[in-house]
Amino acid sequence: MIAPPLLCPGDLIGLVSPAKKIDEAHIENAVGTIRDLGYCVKPGKHLLEVNHYFAGTDEQRAADFQEMLDDPEVKMILCSRGGYGSARIIDLLDFSGFIKNPKWIAGYSDITVFHSHMLNLGFESLHCTMPLDFPLHHAATQPVKKLFQFASGIQEQYRISANPNNRPGFAEGILTGGNLSLLCTLPGSKSDVDTSGKILFIEEVGEKLYRLDRMMVSLKRAGKLAELKGLLIGGLTDISKGDPDFGISAEAIINDAVSDYKYPVAFGFPAGHFPENYPLIMGRDVKLLVENDVLLEFENRL
Repeated sequence: MIAPPLLCPGDLIGLVSPAKKIDEAHIENAVGTIRDLGYCVKPGKHLLEVNHYFAGTDEQRAADFQEMLDDPEVKMILCSRGGYGSARIIDLLDFSGFIKNPKWIAGYSDITVFHSHMLNLGFESLHCTMPLDFPLHHAATQPVKKLFQFASGIQEQYRISANPNNRPGFAEGILTGGNLSLLCTLPGSKSDVDTSGKILFIEEVGEKLYRLDRMMVSLKRAGKLAELKGLLIGGLTDISKGDPDFGISAEAIINDAVSDYKYPVAFGFPAGHFPENYPLIMGRDVKLLVENDVLLEFENRL
């Protein structure tokens, strides 16, 4: 996998809205935060457009993203928020300029579509917090600071507490994944990822337990779980029981889906739909050790 060039102070960050609309206050706050951290900002022309649910039409959102892909001065494309809409524009984009001048594509949730697409093109990307979640008044919390540190080559190993639902073991492989519901929309598309030999990360928000089970069964039936090296689970945020109650926990649903396999499984990684959304380098070789606690270590590319 190819890592985009490391981010340096003064580099240009392109801001785009490939999915749901976002209000101006969040953008102004993010621009101030990014500048305070020592970077320059290039807002997309249609960043604040509104077309029903979306940040402009498909053509407008794609045009902004294409401009950032083609601009050699832009060193990172930071998506303003998720929601829904990235899958509607991914096939409108031409990545030939990006391949010649790669850059970080950063975000999470609906941006999972781009992470998977980048992996198929052979490039790393950054699963991380986005301007919608930046704290107000230009306060750069640890997730925001780490977003730019990781893109600058300052990566660290993560050590997280044990979880009673974990399955111990050691794994090494390329990290891929993202939002579970988005991953379930990819099979059969150009953005579909071969998960064989990889460590899969998943997170989810706002689903009912039966839907979570349906998604895990879908991945299993599609062969996405059988040949993994390891499974890393982030936030399972606002998952509701449903009516009637599905009867088992989200953790039990996931463990049941992978019960036929022997790789390590780690719950509770601090990434997903909550404030402590720490960055992950998708496409990077990582080591996952699940013992009394969990260690995730990124290959050093410096």
